Amino acid sequence: MKDTVNPKIPKTDPRLLEAYKLALEYAKATGAIICVLDKNYLPIAELASEVYSGKNTCLICLKYKNGGCSGVPDMKNSHCKPLHINAVKESAGFGGSYIYMCELGFMFWTSPVYAGGALAGTLIGAGFLGIDRAEAGEALSVLTNGEIPGRELEEHLKQFPRGDPERIKSMAELLQICAENMSLGSEGYQELLKRRGEQQTSLAAEIQELKVKYPPGTKYPGYPLDKERMLLAAIRRGDNKTGRKILNSILASLLFSNPDQFKFIQFRALELVVLLSRTIIGPSNAEDVVLKVNDQNLKRIQETKNMEELTDELHVIIETMAEQIFSFQGIRHASALKKAERFIWENYASKIKLQEIAEISGLSAPYFSTIFKEEMGENLSTYLNRLRVEKASRMLIETGLSLSEISGSCGFEDQSWFSKIFKHYTGVSPGKYRDQGGGGKTEISEDNFSQNYRLFIEKK
Repeated sequence: MKDTVNPKIPKTDPRLLEAYKLALEYAKATGAIICVLDKNYLPIAELASEVYSGKNTCLICLKYKNGGCSGVPDMKNSHCKPLHINAVKESAGFGGSYIYMCELGFMFWTSPVYAGGALAGTLIGAGFLGIDRAEAGEALSVLTNGEIPGRELEEHLKQFPRGDPERIKSMAELLQICAENMSLGSEGYQELLKRRGEQQTSLAAEIQELKVKYPPGTKYPGYPLDKERMLLAAIRRGDNKTGRKILNSILASLLFSNPDQFKFIQFRALELVVLLSRTIIGPSNAEDVVLKVNDQNLKRIQETKNMEELTDELHVIIETMAEQIFSFQGIRHASALKKAERFIWENYASKIKLQEIAEISGLSAPYFSTIFKEEMGENLSTYLNRLRVEKASRMLIETGLSLSEISGSCGFEDQSWFSKIFKHYTGVSPGKYRDQGGGGKTEISEDNFSQNYRLFIEKK
């Protein structure tokens, strides 16, 4: 097919020309077909001879579905263009490779190339079928209304073997490495995209679990105070991995219960940062320094424009805080505290004693009591009561169990003691808490800030 490259097409980005040279070596090594797209999702002009040769996976589709294709500009009307653009956007969105299949059964994989933190172009690999050749031929005939001569169809499909999923995955990973090598100067940006992509995937999985647990028509869960306490404990231990997982669970609950209310969730995030900042204020670090850092963190949260940015900022802030605490306090007993915390969370509904928990942690009771208060910020009795109240508060809202049943399920000696402790921590009785659909502990005013957050700001 004659190449009639439009002279008005802008000069190709030198980085994409280098990408093409590397792509040719990749194609030789893997047997795949490679296409380099520019930032406008069109093949670079230098690829014309390849794009319009018989090796092009999409050539027969372009020829019979689009009425022919003689130059790069004609690709703008390609039948499959939206499919490829969406794939490029997906891969660019999280800075990684993306594998997909067209309606005819051809496999593709794409990896973005960046320049200075912006998308410069994309590498797309192809050359394999994801379905049987006969099935692909049938799909092509249907798509083109049977206009393709049988011989031509057969010759075209002969070029494309069936692609093993593991092989396709490996080739996609290798193409990603090539793309990363071409994206010099954008390493930090790619890492940011990958990190955000992983966060959003994890968040989506958490939300899906909540959708299954709370189908339409059921009452949505309240704010997960128990998980907030778990997050604080993880940060005190310097446990980033657990902290990230708990944070995503908290964000998922907020998103699930408050869909399309970004500002409200943003304010909740501000409150969480304020709460967490108090965790790292102690005798071993300067309060004025911590407050200054906290101001910076709050500003970062306020400047976020969507959930992706908000989630990422919170993860970064929490990881930094955990590292600060680990640095300031030394966390000499992180392993012992982790064992104790796991035991407490598994047995809070029972009558557990200090001696029992200390033995689990491998420390003597007096010494465990001392280090628990120093490194967790409160004594064991307070920690246990707060945990039990938080568990009970969720049961009051989410179940129809009686106060007596909830009291026993949460480890309180009797209903009277339960009511006393519950009111101490929430400010209302269990019955009133249930009637109100939740307590006034984090009461939200007209501007969406809670009283706790407002008091913190007013004191500064």
